[in-house]
Amino acid sequence: MVDFGVLADKKSLKSAKASFRIPYFTQWGQSLLVCGSEPVLGAWNVKKGVLLSPTHQGDELIWGGTLTVPAGFDSEYSYYVVNDQRTVLRWEAGKKRRLVLPDEVQDGEVVEFHGLWQAGSDALPFRSAFKNVIFGKCLSLNSEITPGIIQNKLDGKDGIVVQFKICCPNIEEETTVYVIGSSLKLGRWKVQDSLKLNYAGDSLWQADCIMQKDDFPIKYPLGLKYSKAGDFSLETGPNRELFIDFSTNQAKYVVLSDGMMREMPWRGAGVAIPMFSIRSEADLGAGEFLDLKLLVDWAVNSGFHLVQLLPINDTSVNMMWWDSYPYSSLSVCALHPLYLRVQALSQDIPKDIKQEIEMARGQLNGKHVDYEATLAKKLSIAKKMFSLEKDVILNSSSFSKFFTENEDWLKPYAAFCFLRDFFGTADHSQWGLFSHFSTDKLEKLTSKDSFHYDIICFHYYIQFHLHIQLLEASEYARRKGVVLKGDLPIGVDRNSVDTWVYPSLFRMNTSTGAPPDYFDKNGQNWGFPTYNWEEMSKDNYAWWRARLTQMGKYFTAYRIDHILGFFRIWELPDHAMTGLVGKFRPSIPLSQEELEKEGIWDFDRLSRPYILQENLKSLTIAAVPFSGLQEIFGPSWSVVAANFMNEYQKNFYEVFKEDCNTERKIASALKLCMEKSLFSEDEVELRRKLFDLMQNIALIKDPEDPRKFYPRFNIEDTSSFKDLDEHSKNVLKRLYYDYYFHRQENLWRENALKTLPALLNSSDMLACGEDLGLIPSCVHPVMQELGLIGLRIQRMPSDAGLEFGIPSQYDYMTVSSAIMVCAPSCHDCSTLRAWWEEDEERRCQFFKTMMGSEKLPPSQCVPEIVNFILRQHVESPSMWAIFPLQDLLALREEYTTRPAVEETINDPTNPRHYWRFRVHVTLESLLKDKELTKAIKDLVRGSGRSHPLSAEAESNVTQQVHLVSDKQEITVGQDKLPLANKLNGVPETKTIPVL
Repeated sequence: MVDFGVLADKKSLKSAKASFRIPYFTQWGQSLLVCGSEPVLGAWNVKKGVLLSPTHQGDELIWGGTLTVPAGFDSEYSYYVVNDQRTVLRWEAGKKRRLVLPDEVQDGEVVEFHGLWQAGSDALPFRSAFKNVIFGKCLSLNSEITPGIIQNKLDGKDGIVVQFKICCPNIEEETTVYVIGSSLKLGRWKVQDSLKLNYAGDSLWQADCIMQKDDFPIKYPLGLKYSKAGDFSLETGPNRELFIDFSTNQAKYVVLSDGMMREMPWRGAGVAIPMFSIRSEADLGAGEFLDLKLLVDWAVNSGFHLVQLLPINDTSVNMMWWDSYPYSSLSVCALHPLYLRVQALSQDIPKDIKQEIEMARGQLNGKHVDYEATLAKKLSIAKKMFSLEKDVILNSSSFSKFFTENEDWLKPYAAFCFLRDFFGTADHSQWGLFSHFSTDKLEKLTSKDSFHYDIICFHYYIQFHLHIQLLEASEYARRKGVVLKGDLPIGVDRNSVDTWVYPSLFRMNTSTGAPPDYFDKNGQNWGFPTYNWEEMSKDNYAWWRARLTQMGKYFTAYRIDHILGFFRIWELPDHAMTGLVGKFRPSIPLSQEELEKEGIWDFDRLSRPYILQENLKSLTIAAVPFSGLQEIFGPSWSVVAANFMNEYQKNFYEVFKEDCNTERKIASALKLCMEKSLFSEDEVELRRKLFDLMQNIALIKDPEDPRKFYPRFNIEDTSSFKDLDEHSKNVLKRLYYDYYFHRQENLWRENALKTLPALLNSSDMLACGEDLGLIPSCVHPVMQELGLIGLRIQRMPSDAGLEFGIPSQYDYMTVSSAIMVCAPSCHDCSTLRAWWEEDEERRCQFFKTMMGSEKLPPSQCVPEIVNFILRQHVESPSMWAIFPLQDLLALREEYTTRPAVEETINDPTNPRHYWRFRVHVTLESLLKDKELTKAIKDLVRGSGRSHPLSAEAESNVTQQVHLVSDKQEITVGQDKLPLANKLNGVPETKTIPVL
């Protein structure tokens, strides 16, 4: 009889044991498991993954587990933190791990895979900002070896093959990675005998060697050898250690994935400026995409690795200056025609159009942006060029490619713009038959046979040229080593393409805003509808993924506007005009049953505007004392009562009548009263007082469930609260703090971990979160977990008890926070110079506590003051220091002749603010200003931050060592004012000469 087993493939008889080991400290009720792409690892179903067991090894908690796998096994895998029900609580960031069994493994042998948890920060070097821009040359090395391949073969029973694997993304050319350590194969601490690693691609370096049992435990660090200079440097931190307990461990192969090379943290700097604020000799009325090339050149000369912009999407909802607000998108994909360079539309622009452009430049390049005139002129010129070149452009292969790649958003956008102009409004509820979007209607609107097809194509044409111009600028920035950072608005305009096409994704009866904070004590109402996250989740957030994919075509980093909105959003009714009386969504409300158990019964009294008619003691409204209506409105109180209020019982008024029981209704009714001359007072002041009365409530009743309530923000400021008995006050105060600061934390954390990964996984851009305002305690740990970069503004410290942030104490990234960007100001607050000059009390306090002087500070923010504050920030440990261009220009006195208040970009307290600031100096002039660029470059290089090198300097200039400037004194008039010797806000008494 033939033994068919002899003829079978011997490999099929082999199996091996894969053993996993990873150090990780868990909390009570948590466990680690490993899950991967192959069925034996759960096929990415965490419920079927391999649960690991914990053991203590010294001070570490090691999680391990073993499973049998066939020879040649190859699988991706990741580690997960789960609870007892195997619900995922945390997962690794970055790329999936890969398990490859060496071909040399014999039947039954153990291969042990050691790893370190991949945190969010470990994935940052592989975001496009670093991978494709800053570390681009480092990541273009040629692979020397195949990942996972073992080069050494065992030649004895006691030998163990150890493979070292390390990730090192930021490495110079002609530099090699080594392992030096205590064993013979690692050189016994001799550099010349250390183990050289080979480049395996994708920033991974690896090598293996055969160790003997008596070599263990092995202590070792990693090192870099620079071929050009011949120097050798060790990584930072303590020695690494490999321990194997041979009494219980039979491993023959150990694959040691050692995480990241521990280098000094990479730090860079950047400049921030809105696109419309840029000025060049070529632009027309506002900054243009092609101006970015000049800005990039200036950034390189100044030592900046990053240029940050505000949103650049089309906002043409109202077709007037209101649309200057860049966060109110008409389309989340379309670019704004305001930034089009009309001279670049063609190489054959007729002479008369060229003359028109030159004349318009003289008329529009004034002190501020004239939004309406500039946009109208650009569209007018573009229409003339379109009529001349439409056939050539629309039939070109480049346009065909653009149209194919962008058709999904481009056609609805063009149709929307046509209908907006045809009906004279962007309010699509007024469009009759076209109020409700459908694919069939869209195809008819954009059909080549339609009489208005040229109008549709004109919008295609504009977007095509905007795409070409922005792409040219963004590719230029990448080549120069400069990160172009965009801005992702938290909302869209309620009359937008997106709400028309995807109405189910938005809660159209609501409005988005922010509760009272540093920016506005009365809260903010942005007017955007809130998101229907439940509906968005059904297709795995496809709308968000498409939005980020589009951004990723131009940007390598982006700012998430109001990142708190992905944890919870401040939701207001759509009839609200202010931002005070809102609630968080999602949130756990106060139930009627919960309140009744606490002895709270009179829900009408607490949830309706509260006011007594007259002569009431200690009654306050919005913290302003009064005695009834007469106290508030004076002689006009009876007219107010007659027109706005109902007396629902003696001495009590029901604020307000049915036709004026919302803020919008009040505003409308008041306007009619003013037209009838019923009041002599100022309309704005009367409206404010009426709104104060409307907001005088203690609880907000849920409009969808009358048995649910939300405590009104700053409840203790209302007379509705102050007139309660002590028991009710104490109960409501306790429930208030529970609602806002305790009971929501787990809910908000879970919500963010559902929504934010959808954004982060949609592109490889570096993500930064604007985390200013009222910050829940769950925010920073989640941002750290996901590798999101946070923001700190010095005058808005997040630490309780601090009046000013201390840049030297900012974190790079820690377990509990994600503080990685610092700035002296931003677009939502006054500039450094304006803040210094507008607030004398805080100026004096800053000069004393942060600059170490007991004398009166100068009333003007002189260049020495600016230099000191900028140096505080650039020398901070944070990953990025990003400066508004206005703050940088203040280093030169000649750029401070303009009133400082005119440099403010936005006033968050004014919902109708005109966004029109323009830098008064051209980029061409800045490029010629060697004194300014040298001053900035010296700040950046002297701080030890990375900086892009000019082409001439790349071959011979190395990054300078951090030097602390000795300029610790400011001269004001004849006085020398001593400053703190350290930049941490702790003054010392000694005085050092400055000038």
